[in-house]
Amino acid sequence: MYQFWLRPEKIRNEIRDQQIHAFTHSLIHPFTYSLIHSSTHSLIHSLLKSKEIKALVQLLDDEDQEVVSHVEEKIRSLGTEIIPFLEEEWESVFNPTIQARIEDLVHELQFELLKERFLDWKEAGAENLLEGLWIVATYQYPDLEIDELIKEIEQLYHELWRQFQDDMSPYDQIKTFNEVFFNQFKFRANTKNFHSPANSMINAVLESRKGNPISLCAIYLLLAQKMELPIYGVNLPNLFILTYKLGEESFYINVFNRGLIFTRTDIDNYLENLQLSKQDIFYEPCSNLDIILRALRNLIVSFEKLGDYHKSDEIKLILQKMDDQYFSF
Repeated sequence: MYQFWLRPEKIRNEIRDQQIHAFTHSLIHPFTYSLIHSSTHSLIHSLLKSKEIKALVQLLDDEDQEVVSHVEEKIRSLGTEIIPFLEEEWESVFNPTIQARIEDLVHELQFELLKERFLDWKEAGAENLLEGLWIVATYQYPDLEIDELIKEIEQLYHELWRQFQDDMSPYDQIKTFNEVFFNQFKFRANTKNFHSPANSMINAVLESRKGNPISLCAIYLLLAQKMELPIYGVNLPNLFILTYKLGEESFYINVFNRGLIFTRTDIDNYLENLQLSKQDIFYEPCSNLDIILRALRNLIVSFEKLGDYHKSDEIKLILQKMDDQYFSF
């Protein structure tokens, strides 16, 4: 019995909650239902069956928006492990309203998964560059498997390795590397669509062989690491480059310009033309984290150029969590 002093909207809310509770509980075993409420995500695959997910999904078409909001929140609370179940439901229902709401929920959950992966990668030391590039690509290609990228890089590495000889000088190594990378593999600068988001997606660049400075350098660097060459990334303003650095032997490589080799003096002149003061960061190797942060900044610019501010704002949220020196654009 409701107390007489309760406000009408509060009564409606309590009745609504009880209706949803009763409807869901009638389809879900009490033990399973209690696990959902206690957020025991690790058991979701074994305890949540398609019939139970269907029950929640069907409520997404309820005429009462408050009911829909309540159900959406319930689904979100199940975490990223619910994504495959939602995708299955999207394929089986033919209601445009339900499909649209499933798509929104899946994107929200995938975005949460993306943030989790980025933070895990950073906290683990950001040691695996390919993994970081894969996580970036999953923003646009959530079903992309890292094993696909590993296989592709391995194939390129074996082709490159066959062209190398023992006792090659550093300059001969880079000359051979460039010959294979640009003439045999056909990697090149995407100057016609420089701001395309695809230029920041390693899977897309591996397929099209076209990219921006950061993505081309990243693939070049991944191959160089497998070849055990002392090559590293350098965060030059407006242009990401590489450096070959071994003892006293040091020079720079402009991958965006077909592997052009240049010197520290050339960087001095470049900075002078930009009216920028010299800083160590413009000459010395950067970290894998720096490379991924720059790729994310490129993505922000790409989406803003396309007028897709929702996506650019989402990438900014990731950048804010990843970059300890983050400042708003």
